[in-house]
Amino acid sequence: MTKELLYLIDQMCREKGISRGVLFSALESALLSAARKKYSGRMNINLRIDQKTCAIDIFETKKVVEKVENPNEEISLKDAKKLYPGKALGDEVELPLNIQDFGRIAAQTAKQVIFQRVREAERDVIYNEFKDKVGQVVSGTVVRKERGYYYIHTGKTEAVMPHKDALPGESLRRGDTVRSLIEDIKLTPKGPIIHVTRTNPEFVKALFKMEVPEVSEGLVVIKDVVREPGERTKLAVYSKDPSIDPVGACVGMKGTRVQAIVRELRGERIDIIPWTDDPRVLIARALSPATIDKVGINEEAKSAMVVVGDQHLAIAIGKKGQNVRLAMKLTGWDIDILSESEYSNMKMEEADKAFGEATKEKKEEKPPSEDG
Repeated sequence: MTKELLYLIDQMCREKGISRGVLFSALESALLSAARKKYSGRMNINLRIDQKTCAIDIFETKKVVEKVENPNEEISLKDAKKLYPGKALGDEVELPLNIQDFGRIAAQTAKQVIFQRVREAERDVIYNEFKDKVGQVVSGTVVRKERGYYYIHTGKTEAVMPHKDALPGESLRRGDTVRSLIEDIKLTPKGPIIHVTRTNPEFVKALFKMEVPEVSEGLVVIKDVVREPGERTKLAVYSKDPSIDPVGACVGMKGTRVQAIVRELRGERIDIIPWTDDPRVLIARALSPATIDKVGINEEAKSAMVVVGDQHLAIAIGKKGQNVRLAMKLTGWDIDILSESEYSNMKMEEADKAFGEATKEKKEEKPPSEDG
């Protein structure tokens, strides 16, 4: 049994990366519990395992006394001196116990404990590995689709992604390789559960860190990201190095960097905007790809009026208001958009109104005529 046990422990240490000390400590604890149970729960029953040979020694610890009153816990001085001549009153001696009948129990207990401890250790290893990776991108293979969730094998464990966290219209199949963002990790009685997502704006940010060295090195900073998954993403960037164009770095030579991210996002459109502290310029840039003619702002209300050419009005607003909605999220300003013709009409109406009021005031100021 000792050879089999030693082989099992060595195998688990190699395959699971668990230290021998951890396994032997758990094994000693379990076997000691079994031994004490066999001897009616006596707490003076103890056990040692040789980590080199897996030899198991079970012994009872007894106190040396003049007169024995409790044979299970005490030994007379005369009997103690026969075994250990140097012992004196008050000392403790270890007396080996016959473990002939203990072998089968030990073997069963050993296997149970080892497998249980391995499962626990694996949970700890997985949790410790992934707890610091929240917010990072992980690559995995879809293994199954079940009850509204995708289960994705990431190497050592499975991650869970709700269908709502997949891209709209995306139907993943078993065997598909997919990248996703680790959103959180929770410890449960069944082990750690890793939640991943493909819809979080931080997923796009993390992809740019992977694809753009200047972003990962901190030379180009992503100020903010807003997104409607599967449709459009807008991100504002700025460079800490004046010699580096932040937009050019993110786009890459002939668009290679941004196109790699677009492919991962199944064709989602990405607008990369140079960040600025000037709200007028930032609002105009945030409404790209539309061309903006005028921007007026009300700083107290944090609202803006934007004028665009008639041909750019639909682009500025976007499908179902998507473009202006994302621009407002990115800038933090309320934005109203007018076409050039609407703006001209409004100005004419204001001018007519002002002229009418001025004329009315002039008439009211005219003195009444005197009767001849």
